[in-house]
Amino acid sequence: PSLWEFPGGKVEPGEADADALVRELQHRLAVEVRVQELLSFVKHPYERYSVELFLYRCEVAHGEAVNHAVQAHRWVSSDEFEQLDFTPADEASMTQLLELDD
Repeated sequence: PSLWEFPGGKVEPGEADADALVRELQHRLAVEVRVQELLSFVKHPYERYSVELFLYRCEVAHGEAVNHAVQAHRWVSSDEFEQLDFTPADEASMTQLLELDD
């Protein structure tokens, strides 16, 4: 419960993952975004299930992020990623993002 994760959520049947991201960001942070290019994909197995994470570059189109359906949010630079404790799946995504910065 005290770990950081990238925003997003479950993709509904018949929904594109980018559309799910738009919906989830609106629900969780009350912002509308324009989804841009796919940055990385990670499939991470947990003990009883696995998750697939698609990370997209997004641009805030409207609104200012607020803690609508989350405990907290932060905008951070890639230099700050290592200071935060992420879920294992998001840790793998973070590693891929840091490699893109090189």
